[in-house]
Amino acid sequence: MQSRDTSAHKLINKHKKAYFDYEILETLEVGIVLLGSEVKAARALAVNLKDSFVRIMKGEAFLFNAHFSTLSNTNAHFRPDERRVRKLLLHRRQIDKWFGKLSAQGLAIVPLRIYFNHKNIIKLEIALVRGKKLYDKRESLKQKELKKEAQSSMKNIMRGL
Repeated sequence: MQSRDTSAHKLINKHKKAYFDYEILETLEVGIVLLGSEVKAARALAVNLKDSFVRIMKGEAFLFNAHFSTLSNTNAHFRPDERRVRKLLLHRRQIDKWFGKLSAQGLAIVPLRIYFNHKNIIKLEIALVRGKKLYDKRESLKQKELKKEAQSSMKNIMRGL
């Protein structure tokens, strides 16, 4: 199955709403601690990042509300909670740096996408974000609409030639 991602990464899932709701300030690739059945779910692309977020507690980062579906072929005796809290693997310096920005500037951390890197290891891209105001969201929609109109008009011009 061919991935839609053009880089060397195979995209599992993307948090599309994050790009609309937040202004992305800084991104970071991190590891994620998963159980065997969760890795199977990721390989089956049965992961959802909607409504998920990252919180730093006691010097460690955790992913909340990410949904890893339970597959039917998973062992019935070992089925972890689909929305369990998962630990993220970051360097201490990075945790301290982002925690300082979170508390000082009122920012948040959200996951943007989960994917397999070129070594076939599951990675999570997280971002330090600031919430957009309503007028910023309207501006984003306006820009998106203008871009779509420009592309369609260029397409029509090229057809006419």
